[in-house]
Parts: sequence; structure tokens; C-alpha cells
Amino acid sequence: MTPRLTSRGQHRILLIAGILMIATTLRVTFTGAAPLLDAIRAEYGLTTAQTGLLTTLPLLAFALISPLAAGVARRFGMERSLGAAMVLICLGIAIRSLPSASLLFIGTAIIGCGIAVGNVLLPGMLKRDFAGHVAKLTGAYSLTMGAAAALGSAAIVPLAQSGAGWHGALLMLMVFPLCALLLWLVQLRSGVPANIGSSPALHNRGIWRSALAWQVTLFLGINSLIYYIVIGWLPSILIALGYSEAQAGSLHGILQLATAAPGLLIPLVLHRLKDQRGIAVLVSLCCAAGALGLWLLPHYAALWTIVFGFGSGATMILGLTFIGLRTRSAHQAAALSGMAQSVGYLLAASGPPLMGKIHDASGDWHIPLLVCAMLSVVMALCGACAGREREIAE
Repeated sequence: MTPRLTSRGQHRILLIAGILMIATTLRVTFTGAAPLLDAIRAEYGLTTAQTGLLTTLPLLAFALISPLAAGVARRFGMERSLGAAMVLICLGIAIRSLPSASLLFIGTAIIGCGIAVGNVLLPGMLKRDFAGHVAKLTGAYSLTMGAAAALGSAAIVPLAQSGAGWHGALLMLMVFPLCALLLWLVQLRSGVPANIGSSPALHNRGIWRSALAWQVTLFLGINSLIYYIVIGWLPSILIALGYSEAQAGSLHGILQLATAAPGLLIPLVLHRLKDQRGIAVLVSLCCAAGALGLWLLPHYAALWTIVFGFGSGATMILGLTFIGLRTRSAHQAAALSGMAQSVGYLLAASGPPLMGKIHDASGDWHIPLLVCAMLSVVMALCGACAGREREIAE
């Protein structure tokens, strides 16, 4: 009896380790390329719009592929689908690193497809295998993703300057999906049935007709929209406010660390709450305060960056937790995850260029920051609805 229990415990530990490593891969392979965009643009002679497409392509892939991921998991199983996502990311990294501008874009799109599948299926995996610990594990993998993003942003330029060049530095990111695959081999051999829920077609149709599903979707979607606006334009905003490029870069890194910090705190608070309405409103208003603070009191930019980052990171953790708490099965969770991330990343892809055009028309960043604050208030209203202790009907 003891060996069986020990074996089961080891399997769960390896499953958690695999989930965390996949989460690391999903973030670092996306954000790791950002600090090298100037070097990439210089080598290939890309325009600003073409360079921006390298950031937008994965977001568009997320929006297009996310609704399909639950169906893929139903056909092939969650374990195999997540393994295939890691293989896709490896393939995309290899293609992206080759000396060709066309292959750079093709590889980036392939990476986006792999990340989209992983983003959608991880919440469903937590719902299926850790239904009683959704908040804690969501916080853990959100923390892992944030720390990985900060690590990737900090390490990628020194790697490129050490002699590997930007091609080699991007290729080195393949170590993350390879490690994830190595840990995931145990799950691929476990023989878990492919079917992850009953009546999947009904789940998919019903999700898009559910008011509660839309409340969760908009809560996560608006957060994605304002996060990608701020993460994309914060250095430019800070430089326009009088900060140096070095200071703007440091605060950009602090923003990413601040988004990871709620992973330590939010899961400790959630299990004590009957519902999540109050905390959803509070963290949403932190985003509003951060955006308004940058406009009205720019001398305290470090404070407002931390406030916004904490609010945005906490909102993401809550939204991902809602996917598990508001659904009744793993497949329903995967379907809701696909819906929320499809809408969210479609908004995220349109947000930065739209705010850039508003800035060009107005001549400053006041209107974009005010828009982010107003959207945060709408997000708070969606959180007040999504935070009620309810489940989506079958």
C-alpha cells in the first residue's frame, strides 16, 4: 500500500513540476524576444510597423487558436495536446532563429500557436486534477510565468552580446520547452483517457451564450487589453514624462516583477472568502489608480508602476481562477478558457496600435492613460459580477 501511495505522490509532484515548467515556457518564449527587437530591425531593415508585427503576431495567433484548443484536447487528450504545444514551440524557436526575415515571422506565428494551446489547457488541467487547489496552483504558475518573463528580459541581451548574437540568444530559449517536454514524458506515458468531459459540443455552444462566461471573459479580456497597452508603451510614456531610457527600462522590468508578486498573496486570501467580488473590484481599481497616477503624479512613477503591475497580475490570477471556480468540468473549463483568451488577446492585439494612434493625434499620453483607467473601472464591474459564487450551467 505504501509504495502505491508513494508512487502516486511522486506522479502528482512531477505533474505540478511539468505544469510550472510549461507555464514558464508559455511566457518566456513570448517576452524573451522583446529586448532584441532593435537588433532584429537593424539587421533586416524592418520598418517600425513590421517590427511591431513580431509582437502582434503571437497575440493574433492566441485569438485565432484559443477557441480550437478545447476541441483538440477532447480528440487527443490534454496531456498529448500540451506535449504537442511544446513541440510546436520548439519548432517555432528553431525556425525563428534561422537567418531569414520571412522565417522570423513564420517561426513567431508557430510559437504563438503553441502558446495559445498551452494557455487554454492549463486551467482545464488544474480543474481536472487539482479541483480543490485551483487558486493556489493558479497563483503558483502565474508567479512562475511572471518570474520567467523578468528573467528572460534580463538575460536575453547579455546572451546576445556574449558572442551568440541575437539568433543564438533566441535559439537558447528552446531550453525551456525541452525541459518542459522532459518533465511531461511521465504524463504522456500515463495513459489518461482523451475524453475530458461529457457533451463537449454543448459545453462549447453554451459557454458563448452564458452571461457569467461573458463576465469572466470581459474581466480577463479587459485586463489583457490594458496590460498590453501599458507593457508596450510604458517606456515611451516614462521618457515623455522626463525619465531617461535607463530609468524607463528599469521601471519596465519592475512592472513585470510586480505582476508576478500577487502569485504569492492572492491564493492565501482567496480560500478565506465566500466569494471574490470585493477583491476583484479592489485589484481592478489598483489598475485604474496606477494609470491615473502616471498621468497626474508622474514624479511617483515607480509607485504607480508597482500599483498597476500588482493590480494587473492579481486580476489575471483571479480571472484564471474564475475559469476553474465557475465551471463544472475540465472540458467546460477548457472551453471557457478558450473563449476568454480568444476575446482577450483579440482586444490585446488591437490595443497598443490604437493607443499609439491616439497619442500621435493628441501629442501626449494623457488620453491613453485615461482610457486605461476608465477600462479598469469597467473591469471592476465585470469582476463584481464574475466574483459571485455561481457556476455556468451545463
